[in-house]
Amino acid sequence: MLRSASHALRRLSSSSSRSLSTIHRRPPHRPIKTLSSLSPSTNPYPSLLSSFSNTHIARYHHDHAAAASFTASTAPVPEEEEAVTDGDCAGECTQVVQARNTTTPANNRSIDAYSAIELALDSVVKIFTISSSPNYALPWQNKSQRDSMGSGFVVAGKKILTNAHVVADCTFVLVRKHGSPTKYRAEVQAVGHECDLAILTVESDEFWEGMTFLELGDIPFLQEAVAVVGYPQGGDNISVTQGVVSRVEPTQYVHGATQLMAIQIDAAINPGNSGGPAIMGDKVAGVAFQNLSGAENIGYIIPVPVIKHFLAGVEESGDYVGFCSLGLSCQPTENVQLREHFRMRGDMTGVLVSKINPLSDAQRVLKKDDILLMFDGVPIANDGTVPFRNRERITFDHLVSMKRPNEMAKVRVLRNGEEHEFSITIHPLQQLVPVHQFDKLPSYFIFAGLVFVPLTQPYLHEYGEDWYNTSPRRLCERALRELPKKAGEQLVILSQLLMDDINMGYERLAELQVKKVNGVEVENLKQLCSLVEGCTEECLRFDLDDERVIVLNYELAKIATCRILKRHRIPSAMSIDLIDKVKD
Repeated sequence: MLRSASHALRRLSSSSSRSLSTIHRRPPHRPIKTLSSLSPSTNPYPSLLSSFSNTHIARYHHDHAAAASFTASTAPVPEEEEAVTDGDCAGECTQVVQARNTTTPANNRSIDAYSAIELALDSVVKIFTISSSPNYALPWQNKSQRDSMGSGFVVAGKKILTNAHVVADCTFVLVRKHGSPTKYRAEVQAVGHECDLAILTVESDEFWEGMTFLELGDIPFLQEAVAVVGYPQGGDNISVTQGVVSRVEPTQYVHGATQLMAIQIDAAINPGNSGGPAIMGDKVAGVAFQNLSGAENIGYIIPVPVIKHFLAGVEESGDYVGFCSLGLSCQPTENVQLREHFRMRGDMTGVLVSKINPLSDAQRVLKKDDILLMFDGVPIANDGTVPFRNRERITFDHLVSMKRPNEMAKVRVLRNGEEHEFSITIHPLQQLVPVHQFDKLPSYFIFAGLVFVPLTQPYLHEYGEDWYNTSPRRLCERALRELPKKAGEQLVILSQLLMDDINMGYERLAELQVKKVNGVEVENLKQLCSLVEGCTEECLRFDLDDERVIVLNYELAKIATCRILKRHRIPSAMSIDLIDKVKD
């Protein structure tokens, strides 16, 4: 996808039994399909996978009384078909890529469960969340509230660090210390759904008495021991599980639908563990957040560089700033004939630029068919990887993600056989069709019983678990493939009709995109609302997909809107965000 660069979206196999899972309360909001995607997905929850990842993805409800799992899986991606990307708006970490000359044997930094418990008793808390998710089918109301539980731990500055999916769409949050019967009210200070991290604060001074702040460590090496501490399902007291580091690489973050660096461990991570620390020695090596369903004791933790990137952004701006992207879709150049065609010398390596996001600053200097040779002086291999630590490699998404918003990056490209160097401003990129919409109410506008909404993937998820196959095909394909042409652009659709004499005969035109209002092209829902509200003509005309047309008498339609809202007990003809914008 061009929130960053693209990651291949694969046709998912319903027969696969292994999938990444994170503890969650609702059907997962999936990423949109990327420019370099290959086969379309047939799974209810197609994942936006890195071209270098063939992991199977899914999500769980976290430690909920009626927890249910939602699984999506993808077939392994043949290496020759993979597409190289620059990172899904998702920086894996802020650590400088460099080889380390020595490795530390696991037994030199080993830990035991007892020391982890001792360290965590005054640091790890249990989180109780009441949440209520929006109803995208009826955007003027919420779904029924649910309760769930997770874990968290305290860090410097009197903050509690946990997962974003633990507090997503929350309406009320409580925390409890180990050994205490008292629950304290907590507030969400900042949340980053891309990196699945959140910061909570507690005003009560009593809560902080005797609490110990945990320190962040470093990325562990392979086979180093870690202990995961938290409050998983099956009991009420604190739990500790041990394991070793199996691999460190970019992995699909199921909650945020992004590709970020993650650490795989063989310690059990179960519902309720989410947000708890993984401790190595006397410091935190990561935050537990998801596991691999269908497999025993395979879990994933968010590494310290990603955590520090999140915390630094919140510290500097007061809110989550996101992860940056070049906005490129790239292709490997492993084929000799391909390299010769683009006049690459024998000592040259790089990837082929296939498409560029129009909103990216790279659009200003890069062109299709450029060969991207280096990023910030680091050579990019033909398979799109760069050196990482000691004898390890990682996709060059890693370099992009290290950048802070609006930071400059230098790239070297080969164009028509000549080398060029350019400077590009890196920043997070927004999607045309949002993948998730946590912690906000859906936008809508109702006129004469016509319900207009911006297309989002959460809206498509209302068609059920098999939404990819059951949702309107045209809308689904646009959600997965199309890119924005300008900032603020939305795909506005006629989601449904609230039947009335004024709109009788138009009921079959639901689920179509709105192209024009009285001859003016629709850019977003706010503009459509303004065009309708400011209409000065006798008739109001909507041009839809398939050359379909809706025509209404404007004055009669305004009168009908009031009675339709009253009949359906809808408090307002437009969402709060549109009311504020119209006033402005």
